[in-house]
Amino acid sequence: MRQIVLDTETTGLNPRSGDRIIEIGCVEMINRRLTGNNFHQYLNPERDSDPGALAVHGLTTEFLSDKPKFAEIAAELCEFVRDAEIIIHNASFDVGFLDAELEKLGLPKFAQNVEKITDTLMQAKELHPGKRNSLDALCERYGVSNAHRTLHGALLDSELLAEVYLAMTRGQDSLSMDLHMDGSGDAGSQSVALAEIIVQQPSPDEMAAHEALLQALDKEAKGASLWRQMTLN
Repeated sequence: MRQIVLDTETTGLNPRSGDRIIEIGCVEMINRRLTGNNFHQYLNPERDSDPGALAVHGLTTEFLSDKPKFAEIAAELCEFVRDAEIIIHNASFDVGFLDAELEKLGLPKFAQNVEKITDTLMQAKELHPGKRNSLDALCERYGVSNAHRTLHGALLDSELLAEVYLAMTRGQDSLSMDLHMDGSGDAGSQSVALAEIIVQQPSPDEMAAHEALLQALDKEAKGASLWRQMTLN
């Protein structure tokens, strides 16, 4: 399974009013492991950044003036992400900008080039309703260090999001449990694959004890207990 964690930095908030992408960062994962095969590019947007956006990313017009334009890297980007699952925090923002840039070149929308797009902001809102779910908040919640993040950067933010995503979705393919190391007395965390877990059937004595408990619950409830109703349905 090939996944690409993607982030962009832009001159402002609205591509329809002329704002452009100035940085793209992509981090590759295969089978949930970072490969080190990343895509990173600064871009010349041919315009200044809004003051608010400049305060966020710190990429000045002077710094970007000798960088390639989006048209020069579009083919390389599309090839890098082709047929992968794309993971983005607040995907509608980044995809909106990518679509606007591709439209200028007469190219298909971004989603047509990839397997699917996963929005980690939507995932986080489902997992943590009513809580802050910015990238910084998720880094704190999942113990991902972002101490070196003084300004936003597309590649750095993609690397942080990759760690957050792996932590946030770890339960999909493994169980974490605290184990004591033999003789050391120190607790360590070990991930146990689901395929390695042995399901042991109860003994006849255990089944009889369970049935006796259910009968006692039925008697107290003056009918079938809730557990009995659930197992019968």
